[in-house]
Amino acid sequence: MQKIKQGDEVIVIVGKDKGKLGKVAKILDNEKVLVDGINVVKKHQRGNPNLGVSGGIVDKNLPVHISNVALYNPKTKKGDRVGFKVLDDGKKVRFFKSTNENVEL
Repeated sequence: MQKIKQGDEVIVIVGKDKGKLGKVAKILDNEKVLVDGINVVKKHQRGNPNLGVSGGIVDKNLPVHISNVALYNPKTKKGDRVGFKVLDDGKKVRFFKSTNENVEL
């Protein structure tokens, strides 16, 4: 089980987008994440009339290392560390270490 999953709301803790919130779009090879609206760069793209792709400058999301984001805790309105615990019924869940509340409800 991973501490950060696809669809989680995260906050950037290091880098040019520090303090910004975003939703995890995809996890790449267990150490990089694509976050919507974070680490956006301009890409100069050449047009290809055979494929119907128009040229120009497009915005593109680049991956961020997973250590540079933290899971967003809506109660404290900050990034928070995540731990794991096993419930009485044997289910393994993630919890916020500061408030000791489960991430999944």
